[in-house]
Amino acid sequence: MAKYEKTVNEDFTTLLARIETGILRGSMSASLEDSSDFQIGEARCSVRVFERYSYAGSNRVSMSVTLFQSGNSPVHVSAITSGGSQAVFFKLNTWGEEAFLKKLMELV
Repeated sequence: MAKYEKTVNEDFTTLLARIETGILRGSMSASLEDSSDFQIGEARCSVRVFERYSYAGSNRVSMSVTLFQSGNSPVHVSAITSGGSQAVFFKLNTWGEEAFLKKLMELV
């Protein structure tokens, strides 16, 4: 599992669209598995779950991306990857997870 968190001063909607488009165009096996959006008062939250095939690990990896903003405050981005290992009891390789997360970092 790999994790990335960052707070950015960007438009919430623009950032979300850039992440969705960039992840899906960044790999021909990438897909948007599901999404959730909600707003309470001035607080907004969007969750996206992406998946793609990792050639390095010969398996599929997933990445959950959450954007949160309260009013006009900066947008908090949190992303967690999973599934990039073939071992039973511990992780042997996480190259696929790290590569997936690196793509998101370039977009943010």
